[in-house]
Amino acid sequence: MKRKILIILSNRWNRNQKSRFLELDCDPEGNILKEHSLRSQPREARFHEVWENDEGRAEFASCHRFKRKYGHKLQKAKSAS
Repeated sequence: MKRKILIILSNRWNRNQKSRFLELDCDPEGNILKEHSLRSQPREARFHEVWENDEGRAEFASCHRFKRKYGHKLQKAKSAS
């Protein structure tokens, strides 16, 4: 089963800089299968996980640390099993 992950690249030092959004498709082991840049913030909750880097980096490859955002509004709600 593939997982969809939202990556938010923001800048905590300059809040006027627009955030960038990336959508990743990953396998269960965490290997990235596909990376897609989004034009704007998604409107519906369709992601399994949401991660953020707030160091002001412009590209995913240049980032070293990410923080996981639990309970983010764009994260899908887990169904009861």
